[in-house]
Amino acid sequence: MATQHLRPVSKSFEDLEVWQKSKHLCVEVCKKFKASADRAFRDQVTRAALSIPSNIAEGAERTPKPEFRQFLGYAKGSAGEVRTQIIVAVDLGYLTIEEGQILRRQLETISRMLFGLIRSMKE
Repeated sequence: MATQHLRPVSKSFEDLEVWQKSKHLCVEVCKKFKASADRAFRDQVTRAALSIPSNIAEGAERTPKPEFRQFLGYAKGSAGEVRTQIIVAVDLGYLTIEEGQILRRQLETISRMLFGLIRSMKE
């Protein structure tokens, strides 16, 4: 069952645009690498992609604001990790240049959004 059919009952991390974009990116990455013969690379890139929306969600569910900022920082770090893996995947021929550029643009947007959210939460 796709999450588009699962609507949150009240305001939550699922309402955050950056979470929505990072969840969408994670699904795209998982689909692109699903059939990859390089299981180690596939597992690493999909785990890193999953950690972006997961860290946003975990941080949002924590009570103190500083902890949320910390988890947003983890998510931003994971976005950099995935961006690096996408660059390497293109170099290895696992993705086309066009596929890599599309994913990199999405990751750059997510990173900017995370940076803005972190900055807005500074005390």
